[in-house]
Amino acid sequence: MWPPARHNDLFDTAIRDGDTVVLIDGVYHQAPALRHKEILAAMGRGIRMVGAASIGALRAAELAPYGMLGVGHIYTAYVRGDIDGDDEVAVGQAPDGAWDALTWPLVNLRHALQLAVADQVLDAGRVAGLLSALRAVYYPQRTWAAARAVCRSRGERAFADWLAERRQQDRHFGDLKRSDALAAVRDALAGTTAATSVVAAPPSEWETAYFRRWSNAAVRERVDGLELSTEDRLVYQQVFDPAFRDRWAVYLDHLSLHPAGGGPGLPLAARLAQVCGGSLPADRVFHPRLDLRDEQTVALLLAGESAADRRAVARYADALAWARRSRPGFSTAAIRDEVARDLLLGVWRCNEREFDAEASARGLTRAASAVEAAKRFVPGFWEETKRMERVRGGR
Repeated sequence: MWPPARHNDLFDTAIRDGDTVVLIDGVYHQAPALRHKEILAAMGRGIRMVGAASIGALRAAELAPYGMLGVGHIYTAYVRGDIDGDDEVAVGQAPDGAWDALTWPLVNLRHALQLAVADQVLDAGRVAGLLSALRAVYYPQRTWAAARAVCRSRGERAFADWLAERRQQDRHFGDLKRSDALAAVRDALAGTTAATSVVAAPPSEWETAYFRRWSNAAVRERVDGLELSTEDRLVYQQVFDPAFRDRWAVYLDHLSLHPAGGGPGLPLAARLAQVCGGSLPADRVFHPRLDLRDEQTVALLLAGESAADRRAVARYADALAWARRSRPGFSTAAIRDEVARDLLLGVWRCNEREFDAEASARGLTRAASAVEAAKRFVPGFWEETKRMERVRGGR
């Protein structure tokens, strides 16, 4: 069992092709939510996606045409159009990371109201007005106390007292989200979740530049006892390895000889002659979109990486993490472009006129892209620079 799902969770290498994932809860207010394209990508890998109870039910209803399965009353209500908003399942949680819901979702209140009507505690004609008043309370503030206050303000004290008594007898009374979640997990474990004949969407429909960026950022590998981002390792080579220009040229030649689309392979020089008559360097003409999930791509691009390089990547990642912890709200976007630019110009020993060409030769397309990529290393680089200056000053 994992915490509520968030953006990037489905890229975790612990989830293997052919697994079944039951999506129940997910964050979306305090962190980026799990995106539809991530679910489509998982299904494209052969992962069976089942949704229920909360964001799982919502995503299952939205992605049912592409093969995601849904379980439970809440999923059914979304599919039928009885409910349609995120706020139906949203709850407030403590800022310390605890998973417990501190507020009442609308789907549970709807269910409790229906049970009250069945018990003849509440007249069916008054349900809509009471539900509207409860919906008007912002979801992180819709606590049990707030719900009782709303009921009493509308003259529904009998309903509030009835619900309090039932909850005292059973703390899960009216918790439709919980019952749907348990049903989905039981069905998945028993293998009884209904099969689907719908085929997942082809990658051309969801593998956008944004998706590739997310997936690349999520790729990690344990090497030399270090848990490292593959993207960080690649960018480190692009920034700090003087020989990476040659490695990028080899990679472009490999792609030309082995096209991803299955077309005829050509030596890079011949393909370049076809495209521009050979008047431009290959790196200024061809800008392949990298897929760091591909082992061969990673092997080619990191062929010159050393153990010392990996240790440096780990140090720089730690420095960036420390900067984020020590300065609330800090991100690489806060680093001024000119700081990263100065770092690159110094490391590459080039001038402003040569900057674009140098970035392109290293697979970073252009100077602006190189500046953005290098910002992740700025805190660690300058910390090491200051440390070296202190050492030299002490001699």
